[in-house]
Amino acid sequence: MPNCTTVTEFLLLGFSDTRQLQILHFVIFLAAYLAALVGNLLVITAVTTDHHLHSPMYYFLANLSILDLGAISVIVPNSMDNSLLNTKTISYAGCVSQVFLLILFCSADFSFLTIMAYDRYIAICKPLHYEIIMNRRAFIQMAAGAWAAGAINSAMHTGNTFSLPFCHSNIINQFFCEVPQLLKLSCSDTYRRELAALAFSVFLCLGCFVFIVVSYVQIFTAVWRIPSEQGRQKAFSTCIPHLIVVSLFLSTAGIAYTKPVSDSPSPLDLLAAVLYSVVPPLMNPVIYSMRNKEIEAALRKLLHRLIRSKNSLSIFLS
Repeated sequence: MPNCTTVTEFLLLGFSDTRQLQILHFVIFLAAYLAALVGNLLVITAVTTDHHLHSPMYYFLANLSILDLGAISVIVPNSMDNSLLNTKTISYAGCVSQVFLLILFCSADFSFLTIMAYDRYIAICKPLHYEIIMNRRAFIQMAAGAWAAGAINSAMHTGNTFSLPFCHSNIINQFFCEVPQLLKLSCSDTYRRELAALAFSVFLCLGCFVFIVVSYVQIFTAVWRIPSEQGRQKAFSTCIPHLIVVSLFLSTAGIAYTKPVSDSPSPLDLLAAVLYSVVPPLMNPVIYSMRNKEIEAALRKLLHRLIRSKNSLSIFLS
């Protein structure tokens, strides 16, 4: 029998043991985190303060920004702290929290992307029924369902992962607590324990993916029937950013979870983790603000208000 001991903390793999590279990693992650923080907070503030954006589509977008902020905040500040202080440890409770919250935010993120595809389908294919179908009650139920699906998926994976005994080692070959890396540390039969959680995840992801594809097939079929060029451009301006975000999310997550888990520290594992955990929260606000004219206009008005407020405060203080 393997020698099993109670694990109280884990050791996370850093990007480098060289002090200069650790500082570089801290600076790069700090810049990325601040950019994601500012970008997503601007989107949330624009949606909540601009009455032109008080529609289900933009409320869903605000939820998406909240989830992106949560996902990047779960792992990046801890990794920055480890690089700055030249440490690698994370407590057992901290690792559990990191796994639960990251899966929660990522799962709910994909659920909201699916709901947003349905919202665009109703708006473009059934515009006369939009106000009836996408009413306040339906919006609240859809949002609650997305958060609930994420919480259930996260609870199943977290519970199955941390109910296993960790016997082989407490060294995680990643810069945060990642489920595939944690399962490698267990000395029990992890495949049976993960089967139910994996089946639910596959069902959730595959169902969402098929729903998005079917929705956009019907959307593009309807768009090409719109007689005016301006109408087609307006429809595409709200659909293209969503499609880009979906593609970014699926491609980065697919790279991370379809590649085989290596037995030794691999730069590819670190790169794949950065792609799906840091890049989407950083890029999503940029994609929506650059490709959606209504979001772009709302952000311009918000920035003008902030500048005027700053100038008024400066005049008052002087």
